[in-house]
Amino acid sequence: MTATPVQAVPRTSAGPLPGAWRLGLSRGALEIRQFFRQREQVVFTFSFPVVFLFLFASIFHDKVGSTGITASQLYVPAMMASGIMSTSFQSLGISIAVERDEKALRRLRGTPMPPAAYFLGKIWLVLFTGALETAILLAVGTGVYDVRLPSDPGRWFDFTWIFVLGLTACALLGIAISSVPRSAKSASSVVVLPFLLLQFVSGVYIAVDTIPGWMLDIGALFPLKWLCQGLRGVFLPDSARVLEQAGSWEFGRTALVLGAWCVGGLVLCLLTFRWKDRRG
Repeated sequence: MTATPVQAVPRTSAGPLPGAWRLGLSRGALEIRQFFRQREQVVFTFSFPVVFLFLFASIFHDKVGSTGITASQLYVPAMMASGIMSTSFQSLGISIAVERDEKALRRLRGTPMPPAAYFLGKIWLVLFTGALETAILLAVGTGVYDVRLPSDPGRWFDFTWIFVLGLTACALLGIAISSVPRSAKSASSVVVLPFLLLQFVSGVYIAVDTIPGWMLDIGALFPLKWLCQGLRGVFLPDSARVLEQAGSWEFGRTALVLGAWCVGGLVLCLLTFRWKDRRG
């Protein structure tokens, strides 16, 4: 008997590989799921600015001069700005340093996944948590401290670009500073200390009109001060702008500074980011 010849079956093409944008969306969904699985981190991230808002607004609640607002209302946009920087700068600075120390970044770099997909995933995480943190603080501010939502569409447009530019600038700085810690154990100290100092010189915990001028000048070099000032300009009446260092909301300068930090932060990331730790 003769054997029946076996015909080769041609291999079908699996199609093009998914691009960085699609992989970034999948990576972002994974990052968000992993974030909410860590209950302690979720509680700390979203409760920290709210608790501090309650503390400071309970201690300082008198009328502020002839502005027609209370000190409690002054703290609401400041804590919103602090919450945005917490979910971007602090969160990324610590988490990426930990992933690098645990060799997770090194393993990801060895996969076919484009490097851009990893950073897109982090951006989606920061955007989601930052928006949720802002919504929580805004709900507390309007429900408890009588902060009025803007009725002018122009103010909501200002809020949108301030939020996007501020979040982007702080996120890029978080990625850049993640290369500074030598290990996961030192990441919290390296990242939290500058963030804490910036909150004091940027008008988060202390009113701008009571901070020494030289401290304000230092705070003006970083995005948090302008993020605070821009959000105060959105959610507080124009009578409160006399409390600012320049006596104005300075939306134009806020856009320039935050935009410059977006560009500068990107350059810092390109120059400093490493997939391996220093020992590797």
